[in-house]
Amino acid sequence: MSNLFTTFSDIWVMIKRNLIRYRRMPQLIVFSFIQPVMFVLLFAYVFGGAIKTGNEKYINFLLPGILVQTVLFGAMMTGVGLADDLSKGMIDRFRSLPMARSAVLGSRTITESLRNVFVVLLMTVVGYIIGFRIEHGFLNFGGALLFTIIFGFAFSWISATIGLLVKNVETAQTAGFIWVFPLAFASSIFVPVETMSGWVKTFALHNPVSYVVNVVRALALGTPVGDNFLYASIWIFAILVVFIPLATYIYKKIN
Repeated sequence: MSNLFTTFSDIWVMIKRNLIRYRRMPQLIVFSFIQPVMFVLLFAYVFGGAIKTGNEKYINFLLPGILVQTVLFGAMMTGVGLADDLSKGMIDRFRSLPMARSAVLGSRTITESLRNVFVVLLMTVVGYIIGFRIEHGFLNFGGALLFTIIFGFAFSWISATIGLLVKNVETAQTAGFIWVFPLAFASSIFVPVETMSGWVKTFALHNPVSYVVNVVRALALGTPVGDNFLYASIWIFAILVVFIPLATYIYKKIN
């Protein structure tokens, strides 16, 4: 029990360190907010008139997808932050301290999840200003936001693995977004999957991002969830089971 308490204490100390670091780099927080706001405004006002979503207003269709995209892109900052610490020798200092090895990785992924909470709430406010409305109750929408954050937390571990492997900030940014962009844009975030064709439609249907977006959209708008919650949960569980041990193993093997 004492070891478990010590581990949580170490993680909390590292979370505070990461949050203090964010406070000293306000420009990073500002641009983290600006990017998803730009996506909402551009797609709502530039492409919204051309995209048909049945009887549902496009902003109501769009915003749940943008929320998922926001935490997905935010999760990539985990790898960038770890690569930055590696390049500056901070990881070596952390490893020399008498603290739990899991504290560095655990705190980084939790910190990005906390940042995602604030960004998601901001995006909800922005969406409400331009016409988004919660149609299935605030409790259900709160569950949708929680599910979104958990999804982002899972993808943070993929990003952490990439950051530990490349050990370079620029490479971590490039390597992270190269595989995230197809997941985000070949999904149900911006357009109904039914409008796609060929192998792109097949990929989008089974894309973990699409499953999560469908869950969030259903909870927000009151449409049937179907099997999306089951498949999304399986994806999240599988990612955590694979990448938490993998990232931890790579962290322990860093020279």
